[in-house]
Amino acid sequence: MAKVLCVLYDDPVDGYPKTYARDDLPHLDGYPGGQTLPTPAGTDFTPGHLLGSVSGELGLRKYLEERGHTLVVTSDKEGENSEFDRELVDADIVISQPFWPAYLTPERFAKAEKLKIAITAGIGSDHVDLDSAIERGVTVAEVTYCNSISVAEHVVMMILGLVRDYIPAYEWVKKGGWNIADVVKRSYDLEGMHVGTVAAGRIGLAVLRRLAPFDVHLHYTDRHRLPKEIEESLNLTWHDSTADMAPVCDVITINAPLHPETEGMFDDKLISTMKRGAYLINTARAKIADRDAIVRALESGQLAGYAGDVWYPQPAPADHPWRTMPHHGMTPHMSGSSLSAQARYAAGTREILESFFAGTPIRDEYLIVDGGGLAGTGAHSYSTNK
Repeated sequence: MAKVLCVLYDDPVDGYPKTYARDDLPHLDGYPGGQTLPTPAGTDFTPGHLLGSVSGELGLRKYLEERGHTLVVTSDKEGENSEFDRELVDADIVISQPFWPAYLTPERFAKAEKLKIAITAGIGSDHVDLDSAIERGVTVAEVTYCNSISVAEHVVMMILGLVRDYIPAYEWVKKGGWNIADVVKRSYDLEGMHVGTVAAGRIGLAVLRRLAPFDVHLHYTDRHRLPKEIEESLNLTWHDSTADMAPVCDVITINAPLHPETEGMFDDKLISTMKRGAYLINTARAKIADRDAIVRALESGQLAGYAGDVWYPQPAPADHPWRTMPHHGMTPHMSGSSLSAQARYAAGTREILESFFAGTPIRDEYLIVDGGGLAGTGAHSYSTNK
């Protein structure tokens, strides 16, 4: 029987919900492009309930314990004395979310001699050292597409929030003011702006599709060029590289995975080539941007705004400079953890576990590392240091 170690974020400060704002979720027939939704043999949760926190347990306890497996759920993941580190030594399976990642470093892999599979309940497995997983024959899987549209909606919200300067206007209302001049002095229309995405995979393409009705000029760069018919239908301008695209855009949104080719990409040098007063949105991974370069660019006015919900480390410390830098629209990492998305990534996690226990192939689109190398989605999207 397996020991499953699951790392989830803490419950709400006022306790696990007893009621919810809505009674149901809309029905979806599938994902854009034809990929089917998660198809586990069964689930033991109510869609729309809080599943990603400790008490939610991704709806897995009944399923696992009825089959004789052990489930340990914790939010304590930092440091050698954390519950995660103590329980890792004999864990067969580790599950965590990008929003509250259990960083599987080479040092932690060395402790986890029984580890067979690391599952991301969500999208993005950069918190797992992929080189170590490959070296040790550990499978890495994630629930591809489960929250791509959730993140794309968040990106559009953040673009509009920055360009229209929504947050300061909201704060004036909360303070009882009616200071129109103060709240419009940094407010612009998105219409007519040049908007580019770094990567046009599931999330990036969804962002482009949602922005097209705003009558903006759309740009993209990606290691895999989109089909001609998609470029023509959205009137997209293709760029060979981020460096080529950056100088022409008023807004850039980062939708690429974190790997050696993208880490630190938005540094002082690249940001200096952007239009003065451009906006940068990053819901991908914090380390794609240089932390201090972002602060400097906002303070100097080179960037008019920065928004995102990804930080390093996560959770971010109280003194993280992105909490207090000017003209930001940061959120804790929650864009892909809406209650709608949680229902999908909990079901996808269950599907992966069912395949693993049955010894049947895990869906190719869920695989990042398998058989000692990058596999499935991982082979398409990631690179390693080896």
